[in-house]
Amino acid sequence: MESYLNENFGAVKAKHSSEEVLQKWRNLCGVVKNPKRRFRFTANLSKRYEAAAMRRTNQEKLRIAVLVSKAAFQFIAGVQPSDYTVPEEVKAAGFQICGDELGSIVEGHDVKKLKFHGGVAGLSEKLSTSTTNGLTSDINLLNRRQEIYGINKFTESEPRGFWVFVWEALQDMTLMILGACAFVSLIVGIAMEGWPKGAHDGLGIVASIMLVVFVTATSDYRQSLQFKDLDKEKKKISVQVTRNGYRQKMSIYELLPGDIVHLSIGDQVPADGLFVSGFSMLIDESSLTGESEPVMITTENPFLLSGTKVQDGSCKMMVTTVGMRTQWGKLMATLSEGGDDETPLQVKLNGVATIIGKIGLFFAVVTFAVLVQGLFSHKLREGTHWRWSGDDALELLEFFAIAVTIVVVAVPEGLPLAVTLSLAFAMKKMMNEKALVRHLAACETMGSATNICSDKTGTLTTNRMTVVKSCICMNVREVSKDTGSSLCSDLPDSAVKVLIQSIFNNTGGEVVINKNGKHEILGTPTDAALLEFGLSIGGDFQAERQASKLVKVEPFNSVKKRMGVVLELPGGGLRAHTKGASEIILANCDRMINSDGEIVPIDEASLNQLKDTINQFACEALRTLCLAYIELETGLSVDDSIPVSGYICIGIVGIKDPVRPGVKESVAVCRSAGITVRMVTGDNINTAKAIARECGILTDDGIAIEGPDFREKKEEELLQLIPKIQVMARSSPLDKHTLVKHLRTTFQEVVAVTGDGTNDAPALHEADIGLAMGIAGTEVAKESADVIILDDNFTTIVTVAKWGRSVYINIQKFVQFQLTVNVVALVVNFSSACLTGSAPLTAVQLLWVNMIMDTLGALALATEPPTDDLMKRTPVGRKGNFISNVMWRNILGQSLYQFMVIWLLQAKGKAIFGLHGPGSDLHLNTLIFNSFVFCQVFNEVSSREMEEIDVLKGILDNYVFVAVLTCTVVFQIIIIEFLGTFANTTPLPLTQWFVSIFIGFLGMPIAAGLKMIPVN
Repeated sequence: MESYLNENFGAVKAKHSSEEVLQKWRNLCGVVKNPKRRFRFTANLSKRYEAAAMRRTNQEKLRIAVLVSKAAFQFIAGVQPSDYTVPEEVKAAGFQICGDELGSIVEGHDVKKLKFHGGVAGLSEKLSTSTTNGLTSDINLLNRRQEIYGINKFTESEPRGFWVFVWEALQDMTLMILGACAFVSLIVGIAMEGWPKGAHDGLGIVASIMLVVFVTATSDYRQSLQFKDLDKEKKKISVQVTRNGYRQKMSIYELLPGDIVHLSIGDQVPADGLFVSGFSMLIDESSLTGESEPVMITTENPFLLSGTKVQDGSCKMMVTTVGMRTQWGKLMATLSEGGDDETPLQVKLNGVATIIGKIGLFFAVVTFAVLVQGLFSHKLREGTHWRWSGDDALELLEFFAIAVTIVVVAVPEGLPLAVTLSLAFAMKKMMNEKALVRHLAACETMGSATNICSDKTGTLTTNRMTVVKSCICMNVREVSKDTGSSLCSDLPDSAVKVLIQSIFNNTGGEVVINKNGKHEILGTPTDAALLEFGLSIGGDFQAERQASKLVKVEPFNSVKKRMGVVLELPGGGLRAHTKGASEIILANCDRMINSDGEIVPIDEASLNQLKDTINQFACEALRTLCLAYIELETGLSVDDSIPVSGYICIGIVGIKDPVRPGVKESVAVCRSAGITVRMVTGDNINTAKAIARECGILTDDGIAIEGPDFREKKEEELLQLIPKIQVMARSSPLDKHTLVKHLRTTFQEVVAVTGDGTNDAPALHEADIGLAMGIAGTEVAKESADVIILDDNFTTIVTVAKWGRSVYINIQKFVQFQLTVNVVALVVNFSSACLTGSAPLTAVQLLWVNMIMDTLGALALATEPPTDDLMKRTPVGRKGNFISNVMWRNILGQSLYQFMVIWLLQAKGKAIFGLHGPGSDLHLNTLIFNSFVFCQVFNEVSSREMEEIDVLKGILDNYVFVAVLTCTVVFQIIIIEFLGTFANTTPLPLTQWFVSIFIGFLGMPIAAGLKMIPVN
């Protein structure tokens, strides 16, 4: 079976499966009882084709718009007044331009229209906003603006109510056929025996169908609500916005035209808008247009489109168009209907359902044929084969109903849906534990993970950074908030002045006054630590920024590992400041400021002293940054890049970023679970090694390597080296990508990778499971990830791995349980029909058994919470069989026991229990049915553990399991004792109840004995 599944249903991967592969397995699925339900959680391929067509249209539109706007530059001087008139309702609301006109300017890249409306400044006036202070927060004004221009949300399909799920559950072909059988049975029965006696069989089937439908619909509806909650979480995206003159975080769904949004590397443009001011702004429009070449945004080309990504630079943007007026809004509305890719387990279990469904269909047809042949033979012997009564018709109908019900039981429609149920349950629980799963497949893939490549900063460490040591003018000092003034007094004034200028100008952060009138530092933790240091030594951020003019900014880049700015000084002249990885910046310096404040060449002794300082800081697990500057010629053009050599070293700072509590223990848990943890960081190798040792990642037999060395290794060397690498320092995003690719393809590992920056996107995309950081992560990283770690904590990643294993094993337990019921129900009814000419389990009884093994079984077994023991097992990895030999052992052993017991009851039951007279057959069949159900109840308990003998451990902690078992037993008692006329049962004496329960219970020690049989 496994080889058939791998060949036909194994091509679907957890990520990036082609449309052809997704279509192929759908075509292979035969014997589907309810396509609406079976394929509910699979991708809607037709909607995806629609979205792809829309992208191609966008690409063509934008290409034409860009060509037109370029041509318009030639004739811009001769712009004629447009015939645009402002609609009355827009005027009445206090604005001078409507949404459609704004949309046509940005979407059409219409330079002529933009010029006509007075450029960005003119449009800001017409939108009643300020490019400096943004919108005012007056609720009435904001509501009026929303009425005119709309909200920043795309249209989503209406959530489906409970009755829709009831209707979908009724679409089951076998239930519809059984409904038709019940209807015929009612008519014939009433005609033959009158009301109410003649209606019992028909009403029994109808009641069973309704029970199955409502239990199924309730389970599906609850599942849909869980996914709805998760979807809400996925859409929580915030941006920095200026309103009322204050910079603040705001949800992208609250944005309105006129809002001033601050964008930086890794952000997604939240709405259509226009560039106000900024530096080196490079936009990736591939998500909207499919065009891979990034676009430079300047005052000449100020058009920013919603859904595009900031690849480099930073800027202020004025929002012009929101929601469904943007191309991104229309594209997202279509894409949201395309759904998530189905997971490999869902597809595999669809394959299992198809195989068993075909077997079941064959058995059902043969069973029906044997039963009809038995009836015909009986009539032939009696010589009544030409005379057919209503009773004969009812008997034929019962045979047909049994055959159809065998298909109901045999086609395990619940298998693929159990995956979704288990994943939905796990995703909801993981959300409570600070992990947001973006793609269903990541949940189950994480259970097979064998490697975790983790960032250092913010994941293994707290990301709360402070400058604790400095070496300014060759003077090494401990730093704290209280020592700032004494540090200044020990340094020359000229050095302090240039240091403060460097800290406050060469930064991606800001010091702002918040609503409470207090200083607030915005920016990355590294920038914030340096700004805090600058304030502690007496610097004034606003005064420093106003004293000189920023001419050029090159934001921090994880490839170059540096950030640079060019300033125009108050007295004239240009100065460039740079900061970044200490050894890289120091290598670009040929001079330094000495203890007297003089600029002197760096001699060998000074160079060695500075290198020793860097190593000393790094060995204390401090991040080290070097600050430097250079005086430039006044002729530097904005297009020229900032120099990379000839700098004057100002000093080195050591930044403390403590290891998170619990990380060491989590790494130890990973090691015992067979998961290798590797640290991949851009930091200095000594800092990385110190932190890795503290976390327990770097061991005596492990290797720490730097990115540049790793890059130079040949293929054969990498094969020897990669398994031993535990730390990679000074790595570039390409190094991380290369490492992940080798681990996945060459070593067949299942790799989880963490990332927070824009440049991590390729590695997150390449990995089996991409884990983005929720706090430090950029929108681009989150978009490429499968799971978002909301608290940026490594311990949460271990929790995700534990839940992933739990999902995988829970589904295996459910499959083992369901296949056992399938096998026994099929063989019992088939063999009985062949040998005795009747089936011991009726249609109503089989429907009840189907519900026990399908919806209720999935609820009980697929929602088991994880235990710590899960992390003591080795991971499944890439090559593990889903239906393992252990499962086959348990299925076949348990099935054999159940079949033998039921066959014994059928053959010798009457003699054993002394059953005689006309009701003996009904009595025996009731006993067989009761014993069969209790076999499943106790088998469900045994299925909680596939290899451990103690199956009762923690059973009371899982209230869903206990509730399902209780409901099953209570309802079984009701069926036997009170619903006999509908379910073809008769009340049993206490001794026979005890025998039924004992037969079921006996399955548990047999299951325990089976677990002692060794299998490969």
